[in-house]
Amino acid sequence: MKLLTGNDLPTGDVIWWTGEGWSRHVEDAVDVGDKGEAIASSEQGSQRVNGAYVIDATMTPEGPRPAHIKDRIRALGPTVRLDLTLKPADPSAGSWVI
Repeated sequence: MKLLTGNDLPTGDVIWWTGEGWSRHVEDAVDVGDKGEAIASSEQGSQRVNGAYVIDATMTPEGPRPAHIKDRIRALGPTVRLDLTLKPADPSAGSWVI
């Protein structure tokens, strides 16, 4: 199975080709087969997507699952809990004790 992914031009969000347009949800992605490069070229030319590329994936009961970890992270989000990350306004963010 092949999926087409890229980034939304105005927002930078990760998006997935649905067969009729783009979605922010990998569950909506469809198999592009050998047409992925042509679709990517057309969509980038129309300025609807940036950095589009074809990836390998497998179908699961939950929907398509990207084969490579990089694309799984792009599909499913951060790999850490957001409440554990540093906040830009955190005054102690720059004062690490080693």
